[in-house]
Amino acid sequence: MGLVAEFSIDCEALPLTDVATDVPEATVILEMQFNHGARPLFLVTVQDGPQSDIEDALTEAYDVGEWTLVGRAGETRRYQVIPALSLEEQLGEELDDLAGLEALATADAIIERIDVVPDGWRQTGWFADRDAFSKFSSFWQQNAHFRLHRLTQDGESEPAGDGLTDRQREALRIAYERGYFDIPRQAALEDVAMELDISPSSASERLRRAQTQLIEETVATTWPTLPD
Repeated sequence: MGLVAEFSIDCEALPLTDVATDVPEATVILEMQFNHGARPLFLVTVQDGPQSDIEDALTEAYDVGEWTLVGRAGETRRYQVIPALSLEEQLGEELDDLAGLEALATADAIIERIDVVPDGWRQTGWFADRDAFSKFSSFWQQNAHFRLHRLTQDGESEPAGDGLTDRQREALRIAYERGYFDIPRQAALEDVAMELDISPSSASERLRRAQTQLIEETVATTWPTLPD
């Protein structure tokens, strides 16, 4: 089953961060079209913020070659932007593994939304499986600063701040209240499963997923990279 993830990549060298910095009240949403050679075409949606300020920021941004206002609806504007730099020219001094960045473009994933913020990008994406997500998150952990905000299986309910789904949170609560995590253990897995009205194998899988999510949220994404 696939995964849905929302995460931040803190890297000020990423495209258009200058625009987000210059007009902080605006929401800047980026789409990239990689079928335009070394310099992917940018489609930029801007919500809020004075139009003149946005267009001044696009004109002054070092990584913008040309821009065109394509359309406007209320406070939402759509721009087509031709980059002034290739991704290699823009990120070469910041990332150690440019080949790995190019490989992400063919990963089993769909990046649904990129919000440009002053210190990088906030993205939402769909990933075919945990291995596809791990390749993506590992690359950014090694080359920038990666922060996971939520991670769920597709079709599951939205998690609250800790990244857990309602079913995962319920399973952890019941297991904790029954003493499943006590030393020595005060309740068996079967007791937890009976309370949840599911099979022991399903209860075990739900608890493992919940524990994995908590580890990824509180430890894995903040663990310092050790020197070689």
